[in-house]
Amino acid sequence: MHKKLSSFLLTWLLFGYAFLYVPILILIAFSFNKSRLVTIWDGFSLKWYQSLFDNDQLLKAAWVSLKVATLSATFALIFGTLAALVLVRFGRFKGRTFFSGLITAPLVMPEVITGLSLLIFFVSLKQMIGWPEARGVLTITIAHTTLAMAYVTSIVQARLFGFDNTLIEAALDLGARPLKSFFVITLPLIAPALGAGWLLAFALSLDDLVIASFVSGPGSTTLPMVIFSSVKLGVTPQVNALATLIVIFVSIGVSLSGWLIFKKSKEKRD
Repeated sequence: MHKKLSSFLLTWLLFGYAFLYVPILILIAFSFNKSRLVTIWDGFSLKWYQSLFDNDQLLKAAWVSLKVATLSATFALIFGTLAALVLVRFGRFKGRTFFSGLITAPLVMPEVITGLSLLIFFVSLKQMIGWPEARGVLTITIAHTTLAMAYVTSIVQARLFGFDNTLIEAALDLGARPLKSFFVITLPLIAPALGAGWLLAFALSLDDLVIASFVSGPGSTTLPMVIFSSVKLGVTPQVNALATLIVIFVSIGVSLSGWLIFKKSKEKRD
């Protein structure tokens, strides 16, 4: 039986949604503003989208951010899933608490400390073994993987705690190899958690400014770094247009992921 929300709760719910989404709607609206001033409406226009695609600096930074976010989210998903499997499937082994603490430490570590420590680490490696030759996409990807892996591990670990292990035991009793049972049973059942972990890691990498500022180098400027530096001189409508495209891109990804999870849940119920 569904209960109706009281007027008080409904008001606060609407206020909460407005607080979250009205600024984004305003940003989208002003991306179609004819004026160069981003806060004064002067009529509808698409010229800032056209000028955005002529801005090589912004497009290059967006491409670097998308490349780093895709790579780091994929690596974080692989390593985070393996770490979650070790923590859940291996039970209580010697050093488990220490291992778990190392995995989740980036969740509570200030990003400034993480970025500075990674910078010192890469510089020390360069002096000792000559690698990495320069800081760029590779070092940013490693740094973002380190950060995002902690989030992926937490999400997948939570899903594995509610996993019905009798399915795996039944498959093994019927002669399936452990690797095959993982790909045929475990992986499809935890797919929604894997999708959520990948999307969260992708969003964290795309949004990161602090850590990328420490470990980036010439030619590897990410989109948040370009936007932050341009804000010091004044936000241009091109930034609004680019932010609108990112919002649309992320909304499509989240909607598609939600639809797949809903479809999977419905198939499971049927």
